[in-house]
Amino acid sequence: MAIVRESIHGQWSSRWVFILAATGSAVGLGNIWRFPYITGENGGGAFVLIYFVCVIAVGLPIMIGETVIGRRGRQSPVNSLKAIAADEGLSSNWQLLGWLGVLAGFLILSFYSVVAGWSVAYIFSVGAGTFTDATSQVSADEFKALTDSAPRLLWWHSLFMFMTVFVVARGVQGGLEQAVRWLMPALFLLLFGMVGYTMNVGDFNAALSYLFRADFSQVTADTILLALGQAFFSLSLGMGSIIVYGSYLPANTSIPRTIGLVALCDTGVAVLAGLAIFPLVFGFGLEPGSGPGLVFVTLTVAFGQMPGGQLVGALFFVLLAVAGWTSAISILEPIVAWLVEALRWSRHKASVIAGGAIWVLGVGSVLSFNEWADFQPFGKNFFDWSEFLSTSVMLPTGGLLVAVFVGWRMSRASTLTELGLSDGVIYGAWRFLVRFVAPLGVFVVFLNALGLV
Repeated sequence: MAIVRESIHGQWSSRWVFILAATGSAVGLGNIWRFPYITGENGGGAFVLIYFVCVIAVGLPIMIGETVIGRRGRQSPVNSLKAIAADEGLSSNWQLLGWLGVLAGFLILSFYSVVAGWSVAYIFSVGAGTFTDATSQVSADEFKALTDSAPRLLWWHSLFMFMTVFVVARGVQGGLEQAVRWLMPALFLLLFGMVGYTMNVGDFNAALSYLFRADFSQVTADTILLALGQAFFSLSLGMGSIIVYGSYLPANTSIPRTIGLVALCDTGVAVLAGLAIFPLVFGFGLEPGSGPGLVFVTLTVAFGQMPGGQLVGALFFVLLAVAGWTSAISILEPIVAWLVEALRWSRHKASVIAGGAIWVLGVGSVLSFNEWADFQPFGKNFFDWSEFLSTSVMLPTGGLLVAVFVGWRMSRASTLTELGLSDGVIYGAWRFLVRFVAPLGVFVVFLNALGLV
């Protein structure tokens, strides 16, 4: 028998809005700078194929599971898990899984806001012509000047957190939905525009070969571990974002079909980002880099050399900022939802206080690049420890426990009801993956993140 609950926060007006919101949550800075690089360095098309398999076997089952929890509970991750545990006759300690996701999100947003602030800063730096005819050394020095300046980093961190709080404070339909209705189409438009531009000014054939030529000779055990990790982290799993977004999903929406489209859109953004970035890298004789260096050092040199580079470069960093913004909104939402439910605060009050607390914690990450750079207990600074504890420990643990909860503790009848499936092949395949394959995959990701495999 279906358990009918209604979210006090409202719900998405349609499944397409949920798809935009969940894709916005999944699409972040890592999609745009990390996926293309590790694809090219790990067999191109061979890596893409392995990545797709990992998404289907590990990412999708858990993402579907998180959405099931959210829609079944219709509350914040903490209270959804508490309510479902009570329905199923389970221990109330399962709410700790919700707390794990909320706390991970709190920690992640504190340093994510600092990094996303770099993107906002570079909109103005590139647009002002700072990198016109710049060499690699000049570009590297400019990036170092930004990170070495605590006041500059603090300003951009503050601005980005204000942007995030502003949207979340306005509610589900007035804030989150309106934001993704505009931001996600803008993101795709910018991406397609960048790809079209780089086809004409860069070496598009070299980029295609780098990204998609299947070289299985480069595939190793590390390649599979990278694909597993990318499949898990790129879908924004383990931090409560998909659970809380699922709690706003209309009851008549098919979860499997909807989540499949989200995963497809998320992967599409990553591939398009590679087609936007690497034609410039190869066309202007630059070396592919990893992580922030690829975007903030290598790519700015290309923007400084190409016709119209100031405008194109500024638009590219607008794209990065939008990707970071939509992710940050989804990370803050579970925290705010819980504060509204538990303390009966208004969304405005909850958003401001939660955002302010995260901002304070983020100051530690700001100072890690300058004033506290030499303070490195056990070989990591404040920023590194925040990233390690959240992404290497808390998120994989959360993802693993989500798989256990929906696969082993929720009843077959409950999951069948939320998925809207008959007890046939499709449901059987999902249940097998979420019970056996996904937990094993996430456990391997966890061990790899700890350096144990």
